[in-house]
Amino acid sequence: MVPANADLAAAVKEFQAGKVEYRSDKTGQIHAGVGKMSFDEAKLVENITVFVEAVRGAKPAGVKGNFINGVVLSATMCPGIRVSI
Repeated sequence: MVPANADLAAAVKEFQAGKVEYRSDKTGQIHAGVGKMSFDEAKLVENITVFVEAVRGAKPAGVKGNFINGVVLSATMCPGIRVSI
């Protein structure tokens, strides 16, 4: 049996190495946490840039045209703000 601490340690190492997790819903929207309200602007811009590049890198070869049509940022229970990319 593998101890739970081993899984936690492995997960922490993956995230520190730059692992990006996201999920999509049935309408094709992708949801992911890219920061916290306490982050400064430079850190948020860096996180958003890395996330968008990770999604672009995951584009299947058979998909033609624009893979990302728009980006909207929002905090929990706050209105979204459209961002140009």
